[in-house]
Amino acid sequence: MHEINDVKPTSIRHIVGQVGVVKQVGVALDAAFADGRKFDSALLVGGPGLGKSALAAVIAEEMATNFHEILGQSIKTPSDLNALLLSAKNKDVLHIDEGHLLKKEFQTALYLAMDQRKFVVQSGCGQAPYSVPIEDFTLLLSTTDEYCLLQPLRDRMKMVLRFEFYDEKELAVVAMQRAKGLQWDVEETVFPQLAQRARGTPRLALRLLQACHRVCRSQGKQTITQDHLRLACELEGIDDLGLGPTENKYLSILFQGPVRLNVIASLLGLPPRTVSQVTEQFLIRAELICKDDQGRRQLTALGRNRVHTASNS
Repeated sequence: MHEINDVKPTSIRHIVGQVGVVKQVGVALDAAFADGRKFDSALLVGGPGLGKSALAAVIAEEMATNFHEILGQSIKTPSDLNALLLSAKNKDVLHIDEGHLLKKEFQTALYLAMDQRKFVVQSGCGQAPYSVPIEDFTLLLSTTDEYCLLQPLRDRMKMVLRFEFYDEKELAVVAMQRAKGLQWDVEETVFPQLAQRARGTPRLALRLLQACHRVCRSQGKQTITQDHLRLACELEGIDDLGLGPTENKYLSILFQGPVRLNVIASLLGLPPRTVSQVTEQFLIRAELICKDDQGRRQLTALGRNRVHTASNS
C-alpha cells in the first residue's frame, strides 16, 4: 500500500489528540450500547483537516452500522436530499460534510424530517403531496462555520464536538501511526520535523508524509530520511514553519508597515475572503500578524523578526 489514506482509524482508541471530543464520543457510545439505541446526532465543528470526517467514520465502525457520507454542496435538489434520507436505515450513521454549504431550504427540510421521521413529496400534476417515512438514523453534521447553519438545525444536534488544532507531539504521533500502518520505514527524527511544518493540522502532516514517501521512492530508497523531508519541502515550497510562498509573500508585504486587507488581496492576486479565511488563519495563530484599531494588518515583533531573518539568509 502506498497511498496515505489506505489506512485510517477504525476505533475510538486509535484517535490521536482531541481529548475532549474523544471523551464525549466515548460516553455517548457507552450510553447508546447500554440503551440499545442509535448514537446521538452531533455537530462536528472545527477547521479543515482536523479529523472530523475520520471521526464520523469511526463512530459508524464502533456502532457496527452502515456509514453514509456526502458533501453538503452535493445536495442540489429535493430529490438528492430525499434519496439520502431514504438510504439510511435504523441506527445508520449519516454524515454530511461541509454542512454549512447545504442550502437553507434543504437545512429546513432536514430538521423537519428529523423531527417528524418523514419527508413530504410534492407530486405536482394537481395531486396531493404525500409523506414518506424515514428510519431513525444518526445525523453527523460537520462544519467549519457553525453559524452558517440555521439555528433550528443546530438545536436538533444533541452534542457539539469541537475540534482543536493539534500540538506538534500529537502530529508526530499521527504521522508515526500512519507510517506504521502503511509499513513505511521512516527515520524517527523525521516525525517531529514533519510535525513542525504541519500547522497544527493532521491532513497537512499526512500530505507531507506522502510527499516524503514519493521523494524516497523516486530515488529508489526504502527508508524515508531527513534529506527526503528537506527535498519534499523544497518541492512543495514549504519552509520550516510550514509557510508556503503565498504566506511568505503576505509577510513581506507587511514588512513596510500596516496594510488593509483589500490591498493585500490585490497584491497577492486573491479574493479578500480567501486571504482572510485561508491565508491569514495560521499567521494569526502563529502570532506572526495582528490587526490594528483600524483593521489594518501588521506584523508582530515575531513576524518582523522572521521576515528580517529570511531576507538576510
